[in-house]
Amino acid sequence: MKFTDGNWLMRPGVKVQWPVMATDVELGDDQLVIHAPTRHVGNRGATVDGTLLAIKLFSPMPEVIGVRIYHHCGAQDRGPHFELDSAVSAGAGPHPQIINIDSEAGLQSGGLRAVFQKGNQFALRFYSGDTLITASDPRSMAYLEVEGEGSYVREQLSLGVGECVYGLGERFTALVKNGQSIDIWNRDGGTGSEQAYKNIPFYITNRGYGVFVNHPEQVSFEVASERVAKVQFSVPGEYLEYFVINGPAPKEVLSRYTALTGRPALPPPWSFGLWLTTSFTTNYDEATVSHFIDQMAAYDIPLHVFHFDCFWMKEYHWCNFKWDQRVFPDPKAMLQRLKARGLKICVWINPYIAQRSELFDEGMRHGYFLKKANGDVWQWDMWQAGMAVVDFTNPQACQWYTGKLRELLDMGVDCFKTDFGERIPTDVVYYDGSDPVKMHNYYAYLYNKVVFELLEEVKGKQEAVVFARSASVGSQKFPVHWGGDCSSTYASMAESLRGGLSLCLSGFGFWSHDISGFEATATPALYKRWAAFGLLSTHSRLHGNSSYRVPWLFDQEAVDVLRQFTMLKCRLMPYLYKSGIQAAKEGIPMMRAMMLEFPKDPGCDYLDRQYMLGDALLVAPVFNDQGDVSFYLPQGQWVNYFTNEVVSGGRWVHEQHDFFSLPLLIRPNSLVAVGTSDQKVDYDYSANVSLHLGYLEDGKSAVTEVYSPKGELELVIKVNRTGNRLTIDAEGAGKPWQLVLRTFGVGQIDTIDNGRLADSELGAVIEPGRKANQVTITCVIRT
Repeated sequence: MKFTDGNWLMRPGVKVQWPVMATDVELGDDQLVIHAPTRHVGNRGATVDGTLLAIKLFSPMPEVIGVRIYHHCGAQDRGPHFELDSAVSAGAGPHPQIINIDSEAGLQSGGLRAVFQKGNQFALRFYSGDTLITASDPRSMAYLEVEGEGSYVREQLSLGVGECVYGLGERFTALVKNGQSIDIWNRDGGTGSEQAYKNIPFYITNRGYGVFVNHPEQVSFEVASERVAKVQFSVPGEYLEYFVINGPAPKEVLSRYTALTGRPALPPPWSFGLWLTTSFTTNYDEATVSHFIDQMAAYDIPLHVFHFDCFWMKEYHWCNFKWDQRVFPDPKAMLQRLKARGLKICVWINPYIAQRSELFDEGMRHGYFLKKANGDVWQWDMWQAGMAVVDFTNPQACQWYTGKLRELLDMGVDCFKTDFGERIPTDVVYYDGSDPVKMHNYYAYLYNKVVFELLEEVKGKQEAVVFARSASVGSQKFPVHWGGDCSSTYASMAESLRGGLSLCLSGFGFWSHDISGFEATATPALYKRWAAFGLLSTHSRLHGNSSYRVPWLFDQEAVDVLRQFTMLKCRLMPYLYKSGIQAAKEGIPMMRAMMLEFPKDPGCDYLDRQYMLGDALLVAPVFNDQGDVSFYLPQGQWVNYFTNEVVSGGRWVHEQHDFFSLPLLIRPNSLVAVGTSDQKVDYDYSANVSLHLGYLEDGKSAVTEVYSPKGELELVIKVNRTGNRLTIDAEGAGKPWQLVLRTFGVGQIDTIDNGRLADSELGAVIEPGRKANQVTITCVIRT
């Protein structure tokens, strides 16, 4: 939302007041409050008939400082509020240090410091160590009154030269948000517009800090737009609260943000495999489903999850959570047959109850739906005729809703696609009295929390997974999220990647998309290009709208391409699962924008057509039929995963790829754990695991871990290079493993101590000379 008319004027009907001086400071044990009038006070008379703003500084955890700006504080707080973790209030972590000297006052939390100068010009500055990272300059913080709309509180934080802003949820616009006007308001707008299903009022910059605006309602961001050297954010009402989160590395910012708002749960290993669906409006029954599964097996394409989309229920009855008996007469027996083939089962749900559903009268009778002010059930015909919306602030409604889902779990369903949750009305009354405007975005959090916690209860921790479309702050705790309704074009493939990278820079650890696009039907070439991208995403699903997504409907080569990349993902599971564990433990996403891994390389700031999958693999999808692709490599010697070609970095690279390849490169000084199965995603990752070593520079080390499918650490490998000597240290469960030297052939190994040497197409292979929980191997290489 813009308030100004250029540099000097306000827009018509806008009255602005900003703090101009600090009259006094109230000090507490863990906080301070600055009282700041909006006009200069030179005598007692100036204290009458004027506005006084209060600015509170506090710290919920080390390296995080909160700022609360408020005018009138007498409004009733109806909620909801984001669920935040405060290490300080919980007694963990050091308390912040209060700063109060003659010239300035402020707060120190770890290496982050917020200070304002005492005197007649109000400003608030933030330092990481001795480095100024951002500031609320004079006339940036403000209280505004807009004619016909009411009051707003605004903040403007400065941007440095070359500073780029990222995040703010799953946004399909440019990855760098500078120049964009963004409203944090969940909408069902597809992937081809400025609207977003998952709006998160958190941004991160390439200067090593992040800002989280702690408001579930609509927050309006002007990112280097209204004021080109500032990020402006505003909310309607009488107060504004935000947190500045220190790095200085971007990964540290994300780790601290997710410590505050919640870490992603770790999805079960089977969820990383290939998902196939019925698609949306296609005609299908048990015979159709069985045919698809039979054909996938006949073509030797590993399949791990089968999803039934909306029409597993009868039309006009969504949701009644009952199988359509016309096409699925014995669903329990059908599910048993599918699960006997090793498949997990997912079914579609949403939080709406159509008027023709037999659950409608029951829900209305017990007060389980959102209501109008007069007590009537709120209804409309958008999506489902006469549908009502379940009120998840009502504990009885939650129990009723999950009771229906529990019956499906008992029948054999393993997980749910939690669709929709964006078009939540604001002219409604909630059971607990929550503010309906604040609930519009927050509803997605409650909806997915209710379903995810049921899955954890029934299936157990690390066995729960949803496929969610809508989200708000904290929803990262309930993975997985997918990108919504994309189109079958290369442009939409690219915008989907931008959205995923943006979401993963907003605290989310896992993300997926509809391979080959949801709307319309892809060409065979697009299907194959998107399949490679999809199988090198954290989660991989074939799903469409009005046509099926099985590969043989495109061409035979599509079958072969899908098979190859599905098998590749199966083999990469030891590496991928380790990256998933890091997401759950540290809040670092599996799919990473290049700037996250290489924050000191300005060449990475704007890259949005490539990414790091984990910390060791670079992926550059191909966005055209011809196979032409240009990508940027940071400094170092990168190794092509498929061919072993060593490619020098610090430059742009142009290549051409057939449908069975794309740029997939091993990062310098990195190890990639590769498993033994090309059919399953849940197997013993550490048994006979191969550790693929990329180019190891002199004086550097490469380290990796291998976990069991239950998340237990089973192997740690460290390879150190000193001159021509490699030292390999391994500690683990005593299971067999091998090290593949991608850049050295067997003829380049002069001597080896405590190990065995073998040859392979990919390079020299070193195995421990004896079975042991701990072993050290040394070898001399010839370069």
